[in-house]
Amino acid sequence: MRTARFTLDPAFTVAEVNPRLFGSFVEHLGRCVYTGVYEPGHPTADEAGLRQDVLDLVRELGVTAIRYPGGNFVSGYKWEDSVGPVEDRPRRLDLAWRSTETNRFGLSEYIAFLKKIGPQAEPMMAVNLGTRGVAEALELQEYANHPSGTALSDLRVEHGDKDPFGIRLWCLGNEMDGPWQTGHKTAEEYGRVAAETARAMRQIDPGVELVACGSSGQAMETFAEWEATVLKETYDLVDFISLHAYYEPLDGDVDSFLASAVDMESFIENVVATCDHIGARLKSKKKINLSFDEWNVWYLSRTDAEVAALDWPEAPRLLEDNYSVTDAVVFGSLLIALLRHADRVTVACLAQLVNVIAPIMTEPGGPAWRQTTFFPFAAASRYGRGQVLDVRVDSPTYETKKYGEADLLHATAVRAEDGTVTVFAVNRSRTDALPLDVALNGLDLTEVVEHSALADADPEARNTLAEPERVVPHPVDGTALDGGRLTATLEPLSWNVIRLA
Repeated sequence: MRTARFTLDPAFTVAEVNPRLFGSFVEHLGRCVYTGVYEPGHPTADEAGLRQDVLDLVRELGVTAIRYPGGNFVSGYKWEDSVGPVEDRPRRLDLAWRSTETNRFGLSEYIAFLKKIGPQAEPMMAVNLGTRGVAEALELQEYANHPSGTALSDLRVEHGDKDPFGIRLWCLGNEMDGPWQTGHKTAEEYGRVAAETARAMRQIDPGVELVACGSSGQAMETFAEWEATVLKETYDLVDFISLHAYYEPLDGDVDSFLASAVDMESFIENVVATCDHIGARLKSKKKINLSFDEWNVWYLSRTDAEVAALDWPEAPRLLEDNYSVTDAVVFGSLLIALLRHADRVTVACLAQLVNVIAPIMTEPGGPAWRQTTFFPFAAASRYGRGQVLDVRVDSPTYETKKYGEADLLHATAVRAEDGTVTVFAVNRSRTDALPLDVALNGLDLTEVVEHSALADADPEARNTLAEPERVVPHPVDGTALDGGRLTATLEPLSWNVIRLA
């Protein structure tokens, strides 16, 4: 196999990584909340009903901003149902997932959950612009953030939360371009209500950071036209536009699946182009950044049948994909794509956090464990902090049905404040090891601290309740740093972390 190559030079960087790039997502969907995050009576539950075994794994995962409460759920959400004494909260039908919502876990519990994760966990709250609008968004903002002295802020105090929640980051609805969304709107309709809501929220607090809904995917018929129309209305009022993307192998086409990040990078670059085009038309010097606030591997083709079979249960087992080594390699490649565009992608949320297409799984009354996708995220969050270096690979290629010719190597590198460098690299070949040669210019690096890989002789290997540690990263021998050159061999179908000091 021909050697893959690239050069690292601190003079050529992409951007500083925003910690929000390592965000996640908690939606009232399936068992993400109930028996996931929250399970009173579980052996590890604290006084608030939060599972401490899950909290430990969430901290280890390294998530930052956590988006809540949806997702499709938010388009039917009445925030008032989720506050006050738990015994007084109403049960509601959740139209998005054909389930019954008990509201036992609500706004105060979400904020308490974030506080227990640690100071790095920032709230990212979505407002309902599907079945509700400007007035309800303002009421939620006042309840959550105003110190005291008004009806709604005093109600929060009465409910036991003296201190305001301090939510800075808000999503103006969710996937409003999608016909599946309760309260689906045209771009013109959504653009107007988003602008009105943004303008009003800024009257309460000019410093809020607002995310407008972009397209639910690059394949949407209205893609790009939707962004352009929405941004014409909201450009000076919002800070971000959202992107959502999920990937799965279709019709057994694993080679295209392994190149999913080709589509993700194209999606990012096309949205950036659209944003900048509207900015130029408006003669604005402002740059709209991107909030990639839903991304993951998701076996979406199974979902419609799963949901249609439900008859309004509480917290059903839904979307509980069990991830293989192949899935984790694609997942790691998607993380690389986000890092490679850190100049404009400054928020990203892995959907979701627990049980629902998640890196963490739980059993009611039983253990919690790490899926294969846990490991790439935890490594990227831990070592992907600092300046992203500009990586342009010279790689062997392979042919895919969906994306044409794709590089076998997908890689990025991040230089930390202390000068250490971490290379994240994926070998997309299912059969062959990939030799790697990296030239290091202007970097004072003398040793390989670690080379670990997530790979397995069985590409379908996965972690389960019965075998929770079947797949874990393992050390790789033979990686060397000599005379300003890094040499390594990347195993077939592998996600790699190479740390240099």
